[in-house]
Amino acid sequence: MGLSPRAQRGLPTLAELKARKARRARKKYRVIQQQLVFRESIRLAGVDEAGRGPLAGPVVAAAVILDPRRKIRGLADSKILDEERRERLAVLIKERALAWSIAWADREEIDTINILQATLLAMRRALLGLRICPDSIQVDGNICPSLLGVLPECPAVAVVAGDALVPAISAASILAKTFRDAWMRRLHDRWPQYNFASHKGYYTPEHLARLDEHGACELHRRSFAPVQIAMGLPITHDRFGNPLKPALVDEDPTLSLFVAEDVAA
Repeated sequence: MGLSPRAQRGLPTLAELKARKARRARKKYRVIQQQLVFRESIRLAGVDEAGRGPLAGPVVAAAVILDPRRKIRGLADSKILDEERRERLAVLIKERALAWSIAWADREEIDTINILQATLLAMRRALLGLRICPDSIQVDGNICPSLLGVLPECPAVAVVAGDALVPAISAASILAKTFRDAWMRRLHDRWPQYNFASHKGYYTPEHLARLDEHGACELHRRSFAPVQIAMGLPITHDRFGNPLKPALVDEDPTLSLFVAEDVAA
Protein backbone atom coordinates (compact mmCIF):
# COMPACT_ATOMS: atom_id res chain seq x y z
CA MET A 1 0.00 0.00 0.00
CA GLY A 2 1.43 3.36 -1.04
CA LEU A 3 1.93 6.33 1.23
CA SER A 4 -0.82 8.92 1.51
CA PRO A 5 -0.20 12.34 -0.05
CA ARG A 6 0.33 13.85 3.42
CA ALA A 7 2.83 11.17 4.39
CA GLN A 8 4.67 11.65 1.09
CA ARG A 9 5.15 15.30 1.99
CA GLY A 10 6.38 14.42 5.48
CA LEU A 11 3.22 15.64 7.18
CA PRO A 12 1.38 13.79 9.96
CA THR A 13 -1.49 11.63 8.77
CA LEU A 14 -5.09 12.46 9.59
CA ALA A 15 -5.11 9.60 12.10
CA GLU A 16 -2.03 11.02 13.82
CA LEU A 17 -3.60 14.48 13.92
CA LYS A 18 -6.76 13.03 15.42
CA ALA A 19 -4.75 11.18 18.08
CA ARG A 20 -2.86 14.36 18.96
CA LYS A 21 -6.11 16.28 19.27
CA ALA A 22 -7.53 13.61 21.56
CA ARG A 23 -4.42 13.71 23.78
CA ARG A 24 -4.64 17.50 24.04
CA ALA A 25 -8.31 17.27 24.94
CA ARG A 26 -7.62 14.71 27.68
CA LYS A 27 -4.81 16.85 29.09
CA LYS A 28 -6.99 19.97 29.02
CA TYR A 29 -9.77 18.08 30.81
CA ARG A 30 -7.40 16.96 33.58
CA VAL A 31 -6.11 20.53 34.03
CA ILE A 32 -9.66 21.90 34.22
CA GLN A 33 -10.61 19.27 36.79
CA GLN A 34 -7.60 20.17 38.92
CA GLN A 35 -8.36 23.89 38.65
CA LEU A 36 -11.94 23.30 39.76
CA VAL A 37 -10.74 21.40 42.84
CA PHE A 38 -8.28 24.08 43.89
CA ARG A 39 -10.50 27.02 42.95
CA GLU A 40 -13.02 25.76 45.50
CA SER A 41 -10.29 25.24 48.08
CA ILE A 42 -10.60 27.48 51.14
CA ARG A 43 -7.46 26.25 52.86
CA LEU A 44 -4.87 25.65 50.15
CA ALA A 45 -1.46 24.70 51.54
CA GLY A 46 1.52 25.64 49.40
CA VAL A 47 4.72 23.64 49.98
CA ASP A 48 8.29 24.30 48.87
CA GLU A 49 11.87 23.57 49.92
CA ALA A 50 15.19 25.32 50.20
CA GLY A 51 18.60 23.69 50.29
CA ARG A 52 18.24 20.68 48.06
CA GLY A 53 21.39 21.51 46.06
CA PRO A 54 23.99 22.59 48.67
CA LEU A 55 26.94 20.45 49.68
CA ALA A 56 26.38 21.15 53.38
CA GLY A 57 23.62 21.71 55.88
CA PRO A 58 19.98 20.63 56.13
CA VAL A 59 17.24 20.71 53.53
CA VAL A 60 14.36 22.86 54.78
CA ALA A 61 10.70 22.83 53.75
CA ALA A 62 7.80 25.12 54.55
CA ALA A 63 4.03 24.85 54.22
CA VAL A 64 1.79 27.93 54.15
CA ILE A 65 -1.98 28.44 54.12
CA LEU A 66 -2.61 32.03 53.08
CA ASP A 67 -5.58 34.04 54.31
CA PRO A 68 -7.53 35.30 51.25
CA ARG A 69 -8.78 38.23 53.35
CA ARG A 70 -5.26 39.43 54.14
CA LYS A 71 -3.38 39.86 50.86
CA ILE A 72 0.41 39.98 50.71
CA ARG A 73 1.80 41.93 47.78
CA GLY A 74 5.06 40.98 46.14
CA LEU A 75 5.00 37.21 46.67
CA ALA A 76 7.30 35.51 44.15
CA ASP A 77 9.87 32.77 43.83
CA SER A 78 12.34 33.40 46.65
CA LYS A 79 15.27 32.95 44.26
CA ILE A 80 14.41 36.12 42.31
CA LEU A 81 13.96 38.28 45.42
CA ASP A 82 16.85 40.04 47.14
CA GLU A 83 17.59 39.19 50.75
CA GLU A 84 16.03 42.34 52.20
CA ARG A 85 12.78 41.80 50.32
CA ARG A 86 12.63 38.13 51.35
CA GLU A 87 13.06 39.04 55.01
CA ARG A 88 10.28 41.66 54.88
CA LEU A 89 7.92 39.25 53.17
CA ALA A 90 8.72 36.47 55.65
CA VAL A 91 7.54 38.70 58.49
CA LEU A 92 4.29 39.52 56.64
CA ILE A 93 3.66 35.87 55.80
CA LYS A 94 3.98 34.84 59.44
CA GLU A 95 1.70 37.70 60.52
CA ARG A 96 -1.03 37.26 57.91
CA ALA A 97 -1.15 33.58 56.95
CA LEU A 98 -3.85 31.36 58.40
CA ALA A 99 -1.12 28.85 59.21
CA TRP A 100 2.53 28.22 58.44
CA SER A 101 5.07 25.58 59.37
CA ILE A 102 8.79 25.02 58.80
CA ALA A 103 10.56 21.68 59.05
CA TRP A 104 13.76 20.06 57.84
CA ALA A 105 15.80 16.92 57.31
CA ASP A 106 19.36 17.02 58.61
CA ARG A 107 22.61 15.99 57.00
CA GLU A 108 22.54 12.48 58.45
CA GLU A 109 19.05 11.87 57.06
CA ILE A 110 20.08 13.21 53.66
CA ASP A 111 23.02 10.81 53.51
CA THR A 112 20.93 7.89 54.74
CA ILE A 113 17.86 8.11 52.49
CA ASN A 114 19.20 10.40 49.68
CA ILE A 115 18.43 14.05 49.01
CA LEU A 116 15.15 13.47 47.14
CA GLN A 117 13.62 11.36 49.92
CA ALA A 118 14.96 13.74 52.58
CA THR A 119 13.33 16.67 50.76
CA LEU A 120 9.99 14.84 50.65
CA LEU A 121 10.39 13.96 54.33
CA ALA A 122 10.94 17.63 55.23
CA MET A 123 7.83 18.58 53.22
CA ARG A 124 5.77 15.92 54.99
CA ARG A 125 6.96 17.22 58.36
CA ALA A 126 6.08 20.79 57.38
CA LEU A 127 2.54 19.70 56.50
CA LEU A 128 2.27 17.84 59.81
CA GLY A 129 3.25 21.04 61.61
CA LEU A 130 0.35 23.12 60.29
CA ARG A 131 -2.07 24.06 63.09
CA ILE A 132 -4.93 24.11 60.55
CA CYS A 133 -5.70 21.11 58.36
CA PRO A 134 -5.65 22.08 54.66
CA ASP A 135 -8.34 20.90 52.27
CA SER A 136 -5.92 20.83 49.33
CA ILE A 137 -2.17 20.93 48.76
CA GLN A 138 0.07 22.20 45.98
CA VAL A 139 3.77 21.31 46.00
CA ASP A 140 6.50 22.96 43.97
CA GLY A 141 8.17 20.57 41.53
CA ASN A 142 7.13 17.35 39.87
CA ILE A 143 6.57 15.03 42.82
CA CYS A 144 4.50 15.16 46.03
CA PRO A 145 5.45 13.82 49.46
CA SER A 146 3.52 10.83 50.74
CA LEU A 147 0.44 11.83 52.71
CA LEU A 148 -0.28 8.29 53.87
CA GLY A 149 -1.37 8.39 57.48
CA VAL A 150 -1.26 12.19 57.50
CA LEU A 151 -3.80 13.70 55.12
CA PRO A 152 -4.87 10.68 53.05
CA GLU A 153 -8.03 12.28 51.63
CA CYS A 154 -6.55 15.71 50.93
CA PRO A 155 -5.97 16.26 47.17
CA ALA A 156 -2.39 17.16 46.35
CA VAL A 157 -0.70 18.03 43.09
CA ALA A 158 2.86 18.89 42.10
CA VAL A 159 3.20 22.16 40.18
CA VAL A 160 6.31 22.69 38.07
CA ALA A 161 7.56 26.26 38.68
CA GLY A 162 4.86 26.53 41.34
CA ASP A 163 6.99 28.94 43.36
CA ALA A 164 6.48 31.47 40.57
CA LEU A 165 2.85 30.62 39.81
CA VAL A 166 1.05 29.85 43.08
CA PRO A 167 1.13 32.51 45.84
CA ALA A 168 0.96 29.95 48.67
CA ILE A 169 3.96 28.11 47.21
CA SER A 170 5.81 31.41 46.77
CA ALA A 171 5.18 32.14 50.45
CA ALA A 172 6.47 28.69 51.41
CA SER A 173 9.61 29.17 49.33
CA ILE A 174 10.30 32.49 51.08
CA LEU A 175 9.88 31.02 54.57
CA ALA A 176 12.06 27.99 53.76
CA LYS A 177 14.78 30.14 52.20
CA THR A 178 14.95 32.78 54.95
CA PHE A 179 14.91 30.14 57.69
CA ARG A 180 17.70 28.10 56.13
CA ASP A 181 19.85 31.14 55.33
CA ALA A 182 19.60 32.34 58.94
CA TRP A 183 20.52 28.84 60.15
CA MET A 184 23.61 28.72 57.92
CA ARG A 185 24.69 32.15 59.15
CA ARG A 186 24.56 30.85 62.73
CA LEU A 187 26.54 27.75 61.74
CA HIS A 188 29.19 30.03 60.23
CA ASP A 189 30.14 31.04 63.78
CA ARG A 190 31.03 27.42 64.56
CA TRP A 191 32.87 26.72 61.28
CA PRO A 192 34.12 30.14 60.06
CA GLN A 193 36.79 28.53 57.87
CA TYR A 194 34.10 27.59 55.30
CA ASN A 195 32.39 31.00 55.20
CA PHE A 196 28.89 29.48 55.27
CA ALA A 197 27.45 32.96 55.89
CA SER A 198 28.35 33.86 52.32
CA HIS A 199 27.48 30.83 50.18
CA LYS A 200 25.08 29.02 52.60
CA GLY A 201 26.70 25.69 51.76
CA TYR A 202 25.98 25.83 48.03
CA TYR A 203 28.26 24.57 45.27
CA THR A 204 30.40 27.66 44.58
CA PRO A 205 34.06 28.14 43.65
CA GLU A 206 34.72 29.63 47.09
CA HIS A 207 33.09 26.72 48.90
CA LEU A 208 34.95 24.17 46.79
CA ALA A 209 38.27 25.94 47.49
CA ARG A 210 37.63 25.96 51.25
CA LEU A 211 36.49 22.34 51.16
CA ASP A 212 39.72 21.43 49.39
CA GLU A 213 41.78 23.42 51.91
CA HIS A 214 40.10 22.35 55.16
CA GLY A 215 38.44 19.05 54.28
CA ALA A 216 34.86 18.28 55.23
CA CYS A 217 33.17 19.07 58.54
CA GLU A 218 30.18 17.28 60.06
CA LEU A 219 27.81 19.56 58.13
CA HIS A 220 29.01 18.33 54.73
CA ARG A 221 26.83 15.82 52.92
CA ARG A 222 28.73 12.56 52.38
CA SER A 223 26.37 11.61 49.55
CA PHE A 224 27.47 14.51 47.30
CA ALA A 225 30.37 13.91 44.91
CA PRO A 226 32.53 16.98 45.75
CA VAL A 227 32.43 16.02 49.44
CA GLN A 228 33.22 12.39 48.62
CA ILE A 229 36.20 13.55 46.56
CA ALA A 230 37.43 15.84 49.35
CA MET A 231 37.18 12.99 51.85
CA GLY A 232 38.75 10.39 49.57
CA LEU A 233 35.55 8.32 49.57
CA PRO A 234 34.26 6.17 46.70
CA ILE A 235 32.18 8.26 44.31
CA THR A 236 28.63 6.96 44.48
CA HIS A 237 26.59 10.12 43.78
CA ASP A 238 26.69 13.16 41.52
CA ARG A 239 27.24 16.71 42.77
CA PHE A 240 23.49 17.09 43.36
CA GLY A 241 23.37 14.04 45.64
CA ASN A 242 21.66 11.72 43.15
CA PRO A 243 22.85 8.08 43.01
CA LEU A 244 25.00 7.25 40.02
CA LYS A 245 24.59 4.34 37.67
CA PRO A 246 27.48 2.03 38.62
CA ALA A 247 28.49 1.39 35.01
CA LEU A 248 29.00 5.10 34.41
CA VAL A 249 31.22 5.51 37.47
CA ASP A 250 33.36 2.51 36.53
CA GLU A 251 33.73 3.88 33.02
CA ASP A 252 34.68 7.43 33.99
CA PRO A 253 34.67 8.62 37.63
CA THR A 254 34.67 12.29 36.54
CA LEU A 255 31.10 11.81 35.33
CA SER A 256 30.05 11.82 38.98
CA LEU A 257 29.98 15.60 38.84
CA PHE A 258 27.49 15.68 36.01
CA VAL A 259 25.49 12.49 35.40
CA ALA A 260 22.66 11.42 37.69
CA GLU A 261 20.30 8.51 37.69
CA ASP A 262 16.63 9.48 37.65
CA VAL A 263 15.42 8.74 41.20
CA ALA A 264 12.13 10.61 41.05
CA ALA A 265 10.09 7.50 40.22
